[in-house]
Amino acid sequence: MALATLENVWVEFPIYSAGSRSLKKTLIQMGTGGRIRREDGGRVSVQALRDVSLHLDDGDRIGLVGANGAGKTTLLRVLARICEPPRGRVHIEGRVAALFDASLGMDVEATGYENITLRGLLLGLSLSEIRNKTEEIAEFTELGDYLDMPVHTYSSGMLLRLGFSVSTCVDPEILLMDEWISAGDAHFIEKAARRMESFMDRSSIVVIASHSNHLIRRLCNKAVFLAHGEVKAIGPVNAILEQYKTAA
Repeated sequence: MALATLENVWVEFPIYSAGSRSLKKTLIQMGTGGRIRREDGGRVSVQALRDVSLHLDDGDRIGLVGANGAGKTTLLRVLARICEPPRGRVHIEGRVAALFDASLGMDVEATGYENITLRGLLLGLSLSEIRNKTEEIAEFTELGDYLDMPVHTYSSGMLLRLGFSVSTCVDPEILLMDEWISAGDAHFIEKAARRMESFMDRSSIVVIASHSNHLIRRLCNKAVFLAHGEVKAIGPVNAILEQYKTAA
């Protein structure tokens, strides 16, 4: 049985270049949101998460809602253990699959097949498990001979296909998504949607960040409202969406 617990988690990103270029441009590039904090001496930082406590248990389908910069992506990265918070406690039990960075673990100089192995290892698969799944992954990508070529020759759509296909070959206990997956042409998007629904059914816990209220209502049984890096409310989907709408 999977679970995830965050206790009083803080994440802060220092901005060392604030004096050499516009702060606004820096914040846009970071995409973290949160509160801007200035310290004595001119140091600038963004508090992306502020004292966040959250408990996710078996069967939870959590929708993260909030404006751009509310801290949704940072929270997902903490849950995926990509971002280690300097303050607070994070406890995760269960295999995690993160579907919000198609290039995570990819080597652009390596071939598609080599990257299947690299990303599979990153997902916690053994080499024997990866070998057993490689043919299935290759077939699902529909990339054919391109899998023998370096990834830097791929289009962005081809890269998404490869990353999506590898990430969804595992049976995760905790599934993390930043918006819904769209990878490639209409044919592949339809095929990916069917695979995604099956993938979610096999997951113990699902956390998805989205600006689509319809998607949150369809997929989730709880919602978390984030603003300026803080959890403002947790509860039933309709109640939280109404609170978010009122606060907007």
